[in-house]
Amino acid sequence: MNSGIKRVARAVPTLPLVLGVTDGMLNALTLAGGALFHGSGDGLTLLLALRVGIAALVTATFTMFVADYAERRSSLVRAARQLNLTVRGQLAATNLGRRAFHESLLAMAVAAGASLAGAFIPLALGATLPGPSWTVVALTIGMLGVFGWLLGGVLAGRRAIWACAMTLGGAAVTVIGVWLDIA
Repeated sequence: MNSGIKRVARAVPTLPLVLGVTDGMLNALTLAGGALFHGSGDGLTLLLALRVGIAALVTATFTMFVADYAERRSSLVRAARQLNLTVRGQLAATNLGRRAFHESLLAMAVAAGASLAGAFIPLALGATLPGPSWTVVALTIGMLGVFGWLLGGVLAGRRAIWACAMTLGGAAVTVIGVWLDIA
């Protein structure tokens, strides 16, 4: 592998990437599930794929930044307390606090892009491929299973268990999405 690619791969935080891709695909199944099963054959369009992708992007952006920044700041506050610093938030006001902010922005950007891709790609494929619109559900659930298989390998876990868990989670979320019938 090229050293530049390795450097970029190390710089991309795992949590926001995994959260974004998974959240995006689950958003696609939840928000478009009703349109895929209850709507007519033309219920899934590129515009719907884009709308669901943008919804996933917006929620991932806000959620990831708030959660990541809160975690980083709380670590600094905890460290200051353990060091017996007298002023509350003293470490958070230093370069460490600014670094936490910048790292949270990176996590936010990764989660946002991954969530957009996770929601848009399967729905866009389903909108452009011929066949009944419900096949996008099988495609998305299958993509979740493949993602679980990849995660199992990257995390030195049991690939089959990761793949099954992600597949079952996708199926459960699809049932909820069809019941809610949002889009």
